[in-house]
Amino acid sequence: MSALKSETHRQKKSAKQIIQGVFLSEYFILIMSLIYFVCVIPLAPRIISKSNLLNLLSNLWPLLVIAIGQTFVLLLGGIDLSQVSIIGVTSVIGTALMSSSFDPAIFEGTPLWGWLINENGGPLAGSAAAVPVSICVMLIIGTLIGLFNGFFVAKFKMPPFMVTLVTQMFLLSFAIYLTQSRNIMGLPESFSAFGRKSLGFIPYAAIFVVVIALAAHFILAKMVLGKWIYATGENEVASIVSGVPTKKVTLFCYAMSGFCAAAGSAIYSARLGMGRPTLGEDIMMDIVGAAIIGGTSLSGGKGKVIWTLFGVFFFTLLFNTLNLFNLSYFTINIVKGLVILAAAFLDVIRTKLMTRMSIVNGAGV
Repeated sequence: MSALKSETHRQKKSAKQIIQGVFLSEYFILIMSLIYFVCVIPLAPRIISKSNLLNLLSNLWPLLVIAIGQTFVLLLGGIDLSQVSIIGVTSVIGTALMSSSFDPAIFEGTPLWGWLINENGGPLAGSAAAVPVSICVMLIIGTLIGLFNGFFVAKFKMPPFMVTLVTQMFLLSFAIYLTQSRNIMGLPESFSAFGRKSLGFIPYAAIFVVVIALAAHFILAKMVLGKWIYATGENEVASIVSGVPTKKVTLFCYAMSGFCAAAGSAIYSARLGMGRPTLGEDIMMDIVGAAIIGGTSLSGGKGKVIWTLFGVFFFTLLFNTLNLFNLSYFTINIVKGLVILAAAFLDVIRTKLMTRMSIVNGAGV
């Protein structure tokens, strides 16, 4: 009888350790995503259709690249609210450069008319280099805006929330002002192909994002700069004492955030086949939420690119299934908000549990 109780106790302990191991694993969100996916199939069988799976993946790439940029800022313990407006302003400027024509009746009253655009299109209209040059311009503008944010945060120690909120408000208004709230059409087919077509079975957008994601992972995991980023987020004062160039690190992270926002803008604009000044205004919660769900801490010092990938996958999957259930826009936002809150709460629990286990293991040693 005693042996049976002992065996039962060992089994319960083993099951508890397995559950605890899964809960604390860096693959926890991925595991939850797969379980969620399987559970939803009986309720919404369309989720496993080829068209839906392709739609799911196409929505993943732009959000992933933008969330990667946000991850760099969150690792510092900051936040970049301006990403959504960077998306809009770079969408307008990039597409204006390559558009083949503009209707004078619509655009003649815009500030761009006459010196940048006319009835014959933008300065790069018809050029073979129109698409790559325009995308490069978008990336440069996004990076410069990120540097602007980082300068005020690093140099003057201004709250990131306030700096990026002001930048967001200004850029959104500026993007609308440039086109008088008009969408820019007449884009080259090769640009639309960048957002919609594939090289074999691999989308061009996926290749673009994977290259950026691998570079971001390499920076955080392999380079000294990555160690500096984590150190600055964990304790900026101690980092300064240790010789970490925290101001340069801050500048880099905000520049990376702006660069990634512009990269996402290029993909979104190509998918839509137009430039839109309000393109990213509704996805701020998606960007930050995906990073937090993946495990990136709002207090800084904890996060990985692979975690952001898992968070984006879960968030995209959640949004996809909510749409399949034909829920209203407001209901979808309520659910997404609750999921983000739950993710933040789980992050606190996991952090406390890992700290407790570290203390116990250290005492045991």
